[in-house]
Amino acid sequence: MCFYFATMMITLSISITFKICQFLQVGIGVSANTFLLLIRILMLLLDHRPKPTNLTICHLAFVHIMKLFTVLFLLSSDLYESPNVRNDFKCKALFYVGRVMRRLSICTTCLLSVLQAITISPSTSWLAKFKHKCTKYILHFYLIVWLLSVSLSSNLISYTVPSSNVTQTNLLHVSKYCSLSPMNFLIRNLFFTLTISRDVFLVGVMLFVSAYMVMLLSRHRKQCQHLHSSSLSSRVFPERRATQTILLQLSFFVVMYWVDMIISSSTVLLWTHSPLIQDFQTLVVNMYATVSPLVLISCDKRIINMLQKCGKITIN
Repeated sequence: MCFYFATMMITLSISITFKICQFLQVGIGVSANTFLLLIRILMLLLDHRPKPTNLTICHLAFVHIMKLFTVLFLLSSDLYESPNVRNDFKCKALFYVGRVMRRLSICTTCLLSVLQAITISPSTSWLAKFKHKCTKYILHFYLIVWLLSVSLSSNLISYTVPSSNVTQTNLLHVSKYCSLSPMNFLIRNLFFTLTISRDVFLVGVMLFVSAYMVMLLSRHRKQCQHLHSSSLSSRVFPERRATQTILLQLSFFVVMYWVDMIISSSTVLLWTHSPLIQDFQTLVVNMYATVSPLVLISCDKRIINMLQKCGKITIN
Protein backbone atom coordinates (compact mmCIF):
# COMPACT_ATOMS: atom_id res chain seq x y z
CA MET A 1 0.00 0.00 0.00
CA CYS A 2 2.82 2.41 0.89
CA PHE A 3 4.67 1.52 -2.32
CA TYR A 4 1.53 2.18 -4.39
CA PHE A 5 0.97 5.53 -2.64
CA ALA A 6 4.63 6.53 -3.16
CA THR A 7 4.42 5.59 -6.85
CA MET A 8 1.26 7.65 -7.25
CA MET A 9 2.87 10.67 -5.59
CA ILE A 10 5.97 10.44 -7.80
CA THR A 11 3.83 10.12 -10.92
CA LEU A 12 1.73 13.10 -9.84
CA SER A 13 4.80 15.26 -9.15
CA ILE A 14 6.31 14.37 -12.54
CA SER A 15 3.00 15.16 -14.25
CA ILE A 16 2.79 18.55 -12.51
CA THR A 17 6.39 19.31 -13.53
CA PHE A 18 5.55 18.45 -17.14
CA LYS A 19 2.50 20.73 -17.04
CA ILE A 20 4.54 23.65 -15.67
CA CYS A 21 7.17 23.10 -18.38
CA GLN A 22 4.46 23.01 -21.04
CA PHE A 23 2.97 26.33 -19.90
CA LEU A 24 6.45 27.92 -19.84
CA GLN A 25 7.18 26.50 -23.27
CA VAL A 26 3.95 27.86 -24.73
CA GLY A 27 4.56 31.29 -23.17
CA ILE A 28 8.11 31.55 -24.53
CA GLY A 29 7.13 30.13 -27.91
CA VAL A 30 4.14 32.42 -28.48
CA SER A 31 6.13 35.50 -27.41
CA ALA A 32 9.13 34.66 -29.63
CA ASN A 33 7.02 33.76 -32.67
CA THR A 34 4.86 36.88 -32.28
CA PHE A 35 7.95 39.09 -32.09
CA LEU A 36 9.48 37.35 -35.13
CA LEU A 37 6.22 37.67 -37.08
CA LEU A 38 5.87 41.40 -36.35
CA ILE A 39 9.53 42.11 -37.21
CA ARG A 40 9.33 40.19 -40.46
CA ILE A 41 6.06 41.91 -41.45
CA LEU A 42 7.81 45.24 -40.86
CA MET A 43 10.68 44.12 -43.09
CA LEU A 44 8.23 43.07 -45.79
CA LEU A 45 6.62 46.52 -45.69
CA LEU A 46 9.97 48.34 -45.83
CA ASP A 47 11.55 46.21 -48.58
CA HIS A 48 11.04 47.48 -52.10
CA ARG A 49 11.30 43.91 -53.35
CA PRO A 50 9.87 41.54 -50.70
CA LYS A 51 12.00 38.43 -50.30
CA PRO A 52 10.30 35.01 -50.44
CA THR A 53 12.25 33.96 -47.35
CA ASN A 54 10.70 36.80 -45.31
CA LEU A 55 7.21 35.76 -46.37
CA THR A 56 7.99 32.12 -45.56
CA ILE A 57 9.35 32.98 -42.10
CA CYS A 58 6.18 35.00 -41.45
CA HIS A 59 4.10 32.00 -42.45
CA LEU A 60 6.17 29.65 -40.27
CA ALA A 61 5.85 31.97 -37.25
CA PHE A 62 2.07 32.23 -37.75
CA VAL A 63 1.75 28.43 -38.00
CA HIS A 64 3.75 27.97 -34.79
CA ILE A 65 1.63 30.56 -32.96
CA MET A 66 -1.54 28.69 -33.95
CA LYS A 67 0.02 25.39 -32.96
CA LEU A 68 1.09 26.64 -29.52
CA PHE A 69 -2.30 28.25 -28.86
CA THR A 70 -3.91 24.88 -29.59
CA VAL A 71 -1.71 23.31 -26.91
CA LEU A 72 -2.59 26.14 -24.51
CA PHE A 73 -6.34 25.52 -24.98
CA LEU A 74 -5.86 21.79 -24.42
CA LEU A 75 -3.84 22.41 -21.25
CA SER A 76 -6.45 24.87 -19.98
CA SER A 77 -9.20 22.34 -20.64
CA ASP A 78 -7.29 19.66 -18.74
CA LEU A 79 -6.87 21.92 -15.70
CA TYR A 80 -10.12 23.84 -15.43
CA GLU A 81 -12.88 21.79 -17.02
CA SER A 82 -14.93 19.21 -15.18
CA PRO A 83 -14.59 15.60 -16.32
CA ASN A 84 -18.37 15.53 -16.75
CA VAL A 85 -18.16 18.19 -19.46
CA ARG A 86 -18.36 16.53 -22.87
CA ASN A 87 -17.51 19.12 -25.51
CA ASP A 88 -17.34 17.16 -28.74
CA PHE A 89 -16.81 20.21 -30.96
CA LYS A 90 -13.89 21.54 -28.90
CA CYS A 91 -12.10 18.17 -28.94
CA LYS A 92 -12.49 17.78 -32.69
CA ALA A 93 -11.53 21.38 -33.45
CA LEU A 94 -8.42 21.53 -31.25
CA PHE A 95 -7.04 18.15 -32.30
CA TYR A 96 -7.77 18.87 -35.97
CA VAL A 97 -6.15 22.32 -35.92
CA GLY A 98 -3.12 20.89 -34.13
CA ARG A 99 -2.63 18.24 -36.81
CA VAL A 100 -3.08 20.75 -39.64
CA MET A 101 -0.49 23.07 -38.07
CA ARG A 102 1.90 20.14 -37.66
CA ARG A 103 1.67 19.37 -41.40
CA LEU A 104 2.09 23.04 -42.29
CA SER A 105 5.14 23.34 -40.01
CA ILE A 106 7.15 20.62 -41.73
CA CYS A 107 6.09 21.77 -45.22
CA THR A 108 7.01 25.41 -44.49
CA THR A 109 10.34 24.42 -42.92
CA CYS A 110 11.14 22.38 -46.03
CA LEU A 111 10.19 25.33 -48.27
CA LEU A 112 12.36 27.69 -46.20
CA SER A 113 15.37 25.40 -46.65
CA VAL A 114 14.80 25.27 -50.42
CA LEU A 115 14.41 29.06 -50.65
CA GLN A 116 17.61 29.61 -48.67
CA ALA A 117 19.46 27.29 -51.06
CA ILE A 118 18.06 29.15 -54.08
CA THR A 119 18.98 32.53 -52.56
CA ILE A 120 22.65 31.72 -51.96
CA SER A 121 23.14 29.76 -55.20
CA PRO A 122 25.57 31.36 -57.70
CA SER A 123 24.27 32.60 -61.04
CA THR A 124 25.85 29.61 -62.78
CA SER A 125 23.94 27.12 -60.64
CA TRP A 126 20.90 25.23 -61.95
CA LEU A 127 18.91 26.66 -59.02
CA ALA A 128 19.55 30.23 -60.17
CA LYS A 129 16.75 30.09 -62.73
CA PHE A 130 14.23 29.70 -59.90
CA LYS A 131 15.22 32.95 -58.15
CA HIS A 132 12.79 35.13 -60.09
CA LYS A 133 10.04 32.52 -60.06
CA CYS A 134 9.99 32.12 -56.27
CA THR A 135 8.22 35.42 -55.57
CA LYS A 136 5.71 34.81 -58.36
CA TYR A 137 4.64 31.30 -57.30
CA ILE A 138 5.15 31.39 -53.54
CA LEU A 139 1.49 32.21 -52.80
CA HIS A 140 0.37 29.36 -55.06
CA PHE A 141 2.52 26.99 -53.01
CA TYR A 142 0.93 28.18 -49.76
CA LEU A 143 -2.55 27.69 -51.20
CA ILE A 144 -1.74 24.11 -52.29
CA VAL A 145 -0.11 23.25 -48.96
CA TRP A 146 -3.05 24.61 -46.97
CA LEU A 147 -5.59 22.73 -49.10
CA LEU A 148 -3.64 19.47 -48.80
CA SER A 149 -3.11 19.86 -45.03
CA VAL A 150 -6.76 20.70 -44.38
CA SER A 151 -8.07 17.87 -46.55
CA LEU A 152 -5.63 15.15 -45.45
CA SER A 153 -6.28 15.86 -41.78
CA SER A 154 -10.07 15.84 -42.15
CA ASN A 155 -10.26 12.07 -41.59
CA LEU A 156 -9.33 12.62 -37.92
CA ILE A 157 -12.52 14.60 -37.22
CA SER A 158 -14.76 11.54 -37.26
CA TYR A 159 -12.40 9.61 -34.94
CA THR A 160 -11.92 12.36 -32.33
CA VAL A 161 -14.26 12.10 -29.36
CA PRO A 162 -14.40 13.55 -25.83
CA SER A 163 -13.36 11.13 -23.10
CA SER A 164 -16.18 10.14 -20.79
CA ASN A 165 -15.88 9.71 -17.06
CA VAL A 166 -16.35 5.97 -17.61
CA THR A 167 -13.23 3.93 -18.31
CA GLN A 168 -13.14 2.70 -21.90
CA THR A 169 -10.24 0.54 -22.96
CA ASN A 170 -10.84 0.99 -26.68
CA LEU A 171 -10.13 4.75 -26.64
CA LEU A 172 -6.69 6.25 -27.22
CA HIS A 173 -6.35 9.35 -25.01
CA VAL A 174 -4.62 12.34 -26.61
CA SER A 175 -5.36 14.63 -23.65
CA LYS A 176 -7.18 14.33 -20.34
CA TYR A 177 -10.65 14.84 -21.85
CA CYS A 178 -10.03 14.12 -25.54
CA SER A 179 -9.52 10.72 -27.21
CA LEU A 180 -9.37 8.87 -30.50
CA SER A 181 -11.90 6.16 -31.20
CA PRO A 182 -10.64 2.88 -32.71
CA MET A 183 -9.85 2.85 -36.43
CA ASN A 184 -10.01 0.03 -38.90
CA PHE A 185 -6.67 -1.77 -39.03
CA LEU A 186 -6.22 -1.23 -42.79
CA ILE A 187 -7.24 2.45 -42.65
CA ARG A 188 -4.95 3.09 -39.70
CA ASN A 189 -1.95 1.49 -41.43
CA LEU A 190 -2.73 3.25 -44.71
CA PHE A 191 -2.68 6.70 -43.13
CA PHE A 192 0.38 5.75 -41.09
CA THR A 193 2.25 4.70 -44.26
CA LEU A 194 1.25 7.87 -46.13
CA THR A 195 2.32 10.06 -43.20
CA ILE A 196 5.68 8.32 -42.85
CA SER A 197 6.30 8.52 -46.62
CA ARG A 198 5.52 12.24 -46.67
CA ASP A 199 7.74 12.96 -43.67
CA VAL A 200 10.66 10.90 -45.01
CA PHE A 201 10.43 12.72 -48.35
CA LEU A 202 10.31 16.23 -46.82
CA VAL A 203 13.09 15.55 -44.31
CA GLY A 204 15.15 14.01 -47.12
CA VAL A 205 14.70 17.17 -49.21
CA MET A 206 15.77 19.31 -46.24
CA LEU A 207 18.86 17.17 -45.63
CA PHE A 208 19.85 17.29 -49.30
CA VAL A 209 19.28 21.04 -49.60
CA SER A 210 21.10 21.78 -46.36
CA ALA A 211 24.09 19.67 -47.41
CA TYR A 212 24.12 21.60 -50.69
CA MET A 213 24.09 24.94 -48.82
CA VAL A 214 26.86 23.88 -46.45
CA MET A 215 28.99 22.82 -49.43
CA LEU A 216 28.41 26.16 -51.19
CA LEU A 217 29.14 28.22 -48.09
CA SER A 218 32.28 26.23 -47.25
CA ARG A 219 33.58 26.66 -50.79
CA HIS A 220 32.85 30.40 -50.67
CA ARG A 221 34.60 30.74 -47.30
CA LYS A 222 37.74 29.06 -48.65
CA GLN A 223 37.76 31.44 -51.62
CA CYS A 224 37.41 34.42 -49.28
CA GLN A 225 40.29 33.23 -47.11
CA HIS A 226 42.64 33.45 -50.08
CA LEU A 227 41.63 37.09 -50.59
CA HIS A 228 42.07 38.13 -46.95
CA SER A 229 45.35 38.57 -45.15
CA SER A 230 46.49 36.01 -42.61
CA SER A 231 45.52 38.39 -39.78
CA LEU A 232 41.91 38.33 -40.92
CA SER A 233 41.75 34.66 -41.78
CA SER A 234 40.95 33.73 -38.20
CA ARG A 235 37.76 35.82 -38.18
CA VAL A 236 34.37 34.16 -38.07
CA PHE A 237 33.11 34.77 -41.61
CA PRO A 238 29.39 35.36 -42.24
CA GLU A 239 29.35 32.20 -44.34
CA ARG A 240 30.51 30.14 -41.37
CA ARG A 241 27.85 31.74 -39.16
CA ALA A 242 25.20 31.02 -41.79
CA THR A 243 26.43 27.43 -42.08
CA GLN A 244 26.20 26.96 -38.32
CA THR A 245 22.67 28.41 -38.30
CA ILE A 246 21.54 26.05 -41.06
CA LEU A 247 23.05 23.02 -39.35
CA LEU A 248 21.66 23.99 -35.94
CA GLN A 249 18.11 24.60 -37.15
CA LEU A 250 17.98 21.51 -39.34
CA SER A 251 19.58 19.18 -36.77
CA PHE A 252 17.23 20.34 -34.04
CA PHE A 253 14.20 19.97 -36.29
CA VAL A 254 15.12 16.48 -37.46
CA VAL A 255 15.87 15.21 -33.93
CA MET A 256 12.68 16.63 -32.40
CA TYR A 257 10.51 15.56 -35.31
CA TRP A 258 11.66 11.97 -35.36
CA VAL A 259 11.45 11.58 -31.58
CA ASP A 260 7.84 12.74 -31.90
CA MET A 261 7.30 10.41 -34.86
CA ILE A 262 8.65 7.38 -32.96
CA ILE A 263 6.40 8.08 -29.96
CA SER A 264 3.35 8.78 -32.16
CA SER A 265 3.94 5.67 -34.29
CA SER A 266 4.32 3.33 -31.33
CA THR A 267 1.24 4.84 -29.67
CA VAL A 268 -0.97 4.52 -32.76
CA LEU A 269 0.27 1.09 -33.85
CA LEU A 270 0.07 -0.43 -30.37
CA TRP A 271 -3.00 1.66 -29.44
CA THR A 272 -1.69 2.20 -25.93
CA HIS A 273 -1.44 5.36 -23.88
CA SER A 274 0.61 6.57 -20.95
CA PRO A 275 -0.17 10.03 -19.49
CA LEU A 276 3.50 10.73 -18.71
CA ILE A 277 4.60 9.73 -22.21
CA GLN A 278 1.83 11.93 -23.60
CA ASP A 279 3.08 14.89 -21.54
CA PHE A 280 6.66 14.25 -22.67
CA GLN A 281 5.54 14.04 -26.29
CA THR A 282 3.73 17.37 -25.96
CA LEU A 283 7.00 18.97 -24.86
CA VAL A 284 8.93 17.34 -27.71
CA VAL A 285 6.42 18.15 -30.47
CA ASN A 286 6.37 21.86 -29.51
CA MET A 287 10.09 22.22 -28.88
CA TYR A 288 10.84 23.18 -32.49
CA ALA A 289 8.02 25.75 -32.54
CA THR A 290 9.57 27.32 -29.42
CA VAL A 291 13.27 27.21 -30.32
CA SER A 292 13.01 27.95 -34.07
CA PRO A 293 12.07 31.66 -33.71
CA LEU A 294 14.83 32.16 -31.13
CA VAL A 295 17.39 30.74 -33.57
CA LEU A 296 16.08 32.88 -36.45
CA ILE A 297 16.08 36.03 -34.30
CA SER A 298 19.55 35.50 -32.80
CA CYS A 299 21.14 34.78 -36.20
CA ASP A 300 19.55 37.71 -38.08
CA LYS A 301 21.93 40.69 -38.05
CA ARG A 302 19.18 43.12 -39.12
CA ILE A 303 17.01 42.19 -36.14
CA ILE A 304 19.98 42.38 -33.75
CA ASN A 305 20.98 45.82 -35.11
CA MET A 306 17.38 46.99 -34.81
CA LEU A 307 17.22 45.84 -31.18
CA GLN A 308 20.56 47.51 -30.41
CA LYS A 309 19.34 50.81 -31.90
CA CYS A 310 16.11 50.59 -29.89
CA GLY A 311 18.16 49.91 -26.74
CA LYS A 312 20.38 52.96 -27.34
CA ILE A 313 17.34 55.18 -27.95
CA THR A 314 15.74 53.92 -24.70
CA ILE A 315 18.91 54.56 -22.69
CA ASN A 316 19.36 58.05 -24.13
